[in-house]
Amino acid sequence: MSNSADSPGTESSPVRRRGFRPVRILTAGVFALAGLIFFTSFNTAKGTNIRTDDSLLKLSDLIHERSRKNGELEESNGALRGDVESLAERDAGRSAAEDDELAGLERRAGTQELKGEAVTVTLDDAPPDATAKLPGYPEPEPDYLVIHQQDLQAVVNAMWQGGAEGIKVMDQRLISTSAVRCVGNTLILQGRVYSPPYKITAVGDPEKLKNTLAASPSIQNYMVYVNVYGLGWKVEDDGPVTLPGYSGTVDLHYAKPVE
Repeated sequence: MSNSADSPGTESSPVRRRGFRPVRILTAGVFALAGLIFFTSFNTAKGTNIRTDDSLLKLSDLIHERSRKNGELEESNGALRGDVESLAERDAGRSAAEDDELAGLERRAGTQELKGEAVTVTLDDAPPDATAKLPGYPEPEPDYLVIHQQDLQAVVNAMWQGGAEGIKVMDQRLISTSAVRCVGNTLILQGRVYSPPYKITAVGDPEKLKNTLAASPSIQNYMVYVNVYGLGWKVEDDGPVTLPGYSGTVDLHYAKPVE
């Protein structure tokens, strides 16, 4: 009997069956996944470059762009309101006394330019690497080194108390409905966004304005951070200046119940 493992009638080198190879299935799956990713990217991009950061508008960029547009709209609104007032004066037929009374109301409302001696206060953040300059004080936390809403409000309130006839914050005139608000370390005033340093200018008696600033308890507390951590503080006599009139809308917006 033959000891060969071959069966009768077969070749001496039989053809072996090809075994199942999982790597082929895995390769096919990789190509299929790559195709799916390519299709998804194409469908999402719709012809745009989704890899660049320029196509994704950051929130800060959006805020500053909206602030710029608000400024342009305020200027346009101010020009249109001036045209309306000119037409109204032409057709009103008011007496000289009535015109004087109206002009006085407009000045007190802050919608007209205001000329006079002025004082400007500048507030700024401390250097990011600031340390305590005086013994007995802790090393600063980030919150200690930035201007806060209450700091700006303290200066504005002190100036009003000091008899200011008109106040400008940055490049905008304040009126009775103006609200000084901060989000993070940025100021939002009447729809526009500002970064430090912040300038607040008041028309009035310079000596009285400066005395009221120095006597304010809130500002005295702020001065501790100025002396210890280096927050910015500067008070300057500007001499004669002209504050701009408020050019934004004077309509009040308020919530209404749903009917």
